[in-house]
Amino acid sequence: MSSPTTLDEWADRYGALRARGPGSVSAWLGIPLAVASLIGLLWAIPVPETLRVASPAINYATLFIMATFVYYCILSISLGLGGLVLLAAATVPSIWLTQAGLPVGRLAFAVFVVAFVWQLLETRQATGRLLVLQNLQYLMLGPIWLLRAAYRSFGLRV
Repeated sequence: MSSPTTLDEWADRYGALRARGPGSVSAWLGIPLAVASLIGLLWAIPVPETLRVASPAINYATLFIMATFVYYCILSISLGLGGLVLLAAATVPSIWLTQAGLPVGRLAFAVFVVAFVWQLLETRQATGRLLVLQNLQYLMLGPIWLLRAAYRSFGLRV
């Protein structure tokens, strides 16, 4: 089987891993929780002093978001822009937890485990197998898979 190259190929492969479609509560709750918790995990990793001094906004999560945004734009400019909004929204819990002085890393880890296991079980229901590595590979495709479905439901081209 060849590697996917287009957005449609990636999205179709991702969709095949899901037991329910992009309109399900499982997708609209589980995928954002997994992404927000991944951002929280990256947010909690201490950054070198030189980065922290350059800007308090620079951390591993914001670097990851920038790279993800570029990747989304390579797949589709319109989805890249919508994905940036979703990624920014997924960052808000980490910002709030940090400002509240709460342990972002621990909370994000707990949510990530629950959300990722949820996604694994969804995959198992759809495929009959637990596909851990594929789920990790497709983790950041989930948001644009949902966004693509939302755009299409409004009659927008992707």
